[in-house]
Amino acid sequence: MAEEIKPGSVPESSSKSPLLIILMIVNIVAMGTVAFFQWRFMQMEASRPDLTQLLKEQNAPKTSNEAVGEQVPGEVVKKENLLPLDSFTVNLAQGEGPRRYVRLDAVLKMSEDAKTPEFEARKPQIRDTIISILNTKRAEDLLKKEGKSYLKEEIKASINSFMVDGRVEDIYYISFQIN
Repeated sequence: MAEEIKPGSVPESSSKSPLLIILMIVNIVAMGTVAFFQWRFMQMEASRPDLTQLLKEQNAPKTSNEAVGEQVPGEVVKKENLLPLDSFTVNLAQGEGPRRYVRLDAVLKMSEDAKTPEFEARKPQIRDTIISILNTKRAEDLLKKEGKSYLKEEIKASINSFMVDGRVEDIYYISFQIN
């Protein structure tokens, strides 16, 4: 009939297989590896300086002990180099769906050798160039950060192609709305 199981003996079906032991060892090693990398990441984060500390150091006045040739990162923009443009409302290229347009307010940062009279004389040409560029863009292209950056570069290159004295170094969007 039924076989008797003696106390203290282990049936054959419950004995540990070598595959189960290997899997447990691999699991323990994997968990240890994950724990090690988490510990390293936390050490790196703890050693990274605080943002407020970096800002204080950057804005602190230089002492005489610091190197004379050392430059403080940052950009000094003079008001004379900033030339505001009037607001733009431009139809975008027709894509699928309803007609879309963009409203844009921008300021041009000109180089040091730029002359305001030339900018004022070329303002209609600059506006025409920007409108022409915006007319070729679709809303999907401009909604992405890369699209806005590419638009800046394209506008800078177009304006710099006809400027005689000075050039556009950067463009700052004051407002950028797509409807």
